[in-house]
Amino acid sequence: MNTLRRIFSLAVLAFLAAGCADKPAGDTATASAETTAPAGSTEEYRPVAGAGSRFDIYAPVELTADLSDLTDNQRAMIGKLIEASEIMDELFWLQAFGPSEPFLSNVADEAREFARINYGPWDRLDGDKPFLAGFGSKPLGANFYPADMTREEFEQADMADKTGLYSLVRRNEAGELHTHAYHMAYADQLEDAAELLREAAGLAEDPGFQQYLLLRAEALVTDDYQPSDMAWLDMKDNQIDVVIGAIENYEDQLFSYRAAYESYVLLKDLAWSERLQRFAAFLPALQRALPVDAPYKAESPGSDSDLNAYEVIYYAGHSNAGSKTIAINLPNDEEVQLAKGTRRLQLKNAMRAKFDEILVPIGEVLIDPEQRDNITFDAFFSNTMFHEVAHGLGIKNTIDGSNTVRKALQELASATEEGKADVLGLWMITWLTDNGELPEERLLDHYTTFLAGIFRSVRFGASSAHGRANMVRFNFFEQAGAFDRTEAGHYRVNFETMRQAVDALSRRILTLQGDGDYEGTKALMDTMGNVPDHLQTDLDRLNDAGIPVDIVFSQGARQLGL
Repeated sequence: MNTLRRIFSLAVLAFLAAGCADKPAGDTATASAETTAPAGSTEEYRPVAGAGSRFDIYAPVELTADLSDLTDNQRAMIGKLIEASEIMDELFWLQAFGPSEPFLSNVADEAREFARINYGPWDRLDGDKPFLAGFGSKPLGANFYPADMTREEFEQADMADKTGLYSLVRRNEAGELHTHAYHMAYADQLEDAAELLREAAGLAEDPGFQQYLLLRAEALVTDDYQPSDMAWLDMKDNQIDVVIGAIENYEDQLFSYRAAYESYVLLKDLAWSERLQRFAAFLPALQRALPVDAPYKAESPGSDSDLNAYEVIYYAGHSNAGSKTIAINLPNDEEVQLAKGTRRLQLKNAMRAKFDEILVPIGEVLIDPEQRDNITFDAFFSNTMFHEVAHGLGIKNTIDGSNTVRKALQELASATEEGKADVLGLWMITWLTDNGELPEERLLDHYTTFLAGIFRSVRFGASSAHGRANMVRFNFFEQAGAFDRTEAGHYRVNFETMRQAVDALSRRILTLQGDGDYEGTKALMDTMGNVPDHLQTDLDRLNDAGIPVDIVFSQGARQLGL
């Protein structure tokens, strides 16, 4: 699509989304009295008082990789995949806020990069507080829903695809709610991205990857992702990979129904992948051993699940907003998971950057000196890997068969699922150690690295599903005595009590999910999903020490030498 056509399309989409950027974060999601400047405004957006102290919380990291072993076709294919990913970035801007331009050009110089990282004027790692003057609270439903829509109005509305992953909710001329499919709302951009995937498929040397790219291109323009998800799980030998499309529903904090666009371009680390693959065989045994009554583990995880390590060479859209993803468990489709399982992707270079830049410095400030040597990259990598594996355990449908867990728990589903994966990942490591599959002498490494990891993720703030899940875990573990805080302000793992707390929290979350217990889950989040004062004091010590909260990438064709 030529430049003028794309600008016109973005302007139309901006008009459709107008007014969605300033709802307060209340349960009714009504419109804020404040309004954003209209598209095309030349007003300069200045930081609010005190916001500048947040502008350096991201450590810069260059995403590079050794492409010398790739063929000319493979290198050209990566360029096509990056171009398609850039379109996903445009679409995520529209879903999260509105067009990136002229907004970014109008942001004051000192705040512009921070606005780019956050895909809008709200600080994603500080409870979505606005950091630019003139903006109200971030809408819980982002740009997926009308600004003046209440939860009650949505629940009472009769419309097709009401809880669908791939549609916007809009008003017709009579003011009635209706849905607008992504593949129609974003037709021009999606066709451009699909054509780039078709061109990439023509350069692919792996037949399975070629087939996946063609099916994924079709998924973009039809919103039917299941065939391409199946094909993605079938391919095993491709060295290059891409995860692209409307995938995660974290951006929809109103109901967790709508999926946001994102992309990762990846190179498989064959040596590390071979090292990990043997753990996939344990999934059925792990499911049977879950510390919960039989109905809550009655489903069987797919037998085709696999584990792989990758060097990630490009992030776009949701995956690039605020905190950066370091591991992936996909597909999210419950039918695909039950039929084939999932693929767990460990993003090794991004993980290493977070370990070196953030986790080790956190340990130096907050972990007891006698346990600091127990913070290791191998433990961090394994904890993250088993977090992703744990997404495949438990059940996807409530035990009474009335609903999926995701729909039963609504906006709480994402934080609850992340909390489950966090604690079950550690439970799995403990089980594998007890059964002789992991070295017993390394278990304290996993526990101590896990504790340090809580401090890292809690800093993501209450608006992040991962951050809120970590707050629940911190408070639950503290009340259970899984760790102590010394007079010197250092944290120390209590080994045996930690084991018991892991079992107890695993059982609690799995039961809430299986029951589809919205009220019980909300009570857990409300009582334990907040940062206590003494923890905030310790988090402030990390800020005072200048430890980054997360990383930001310098990435693209230039960095890769393409």
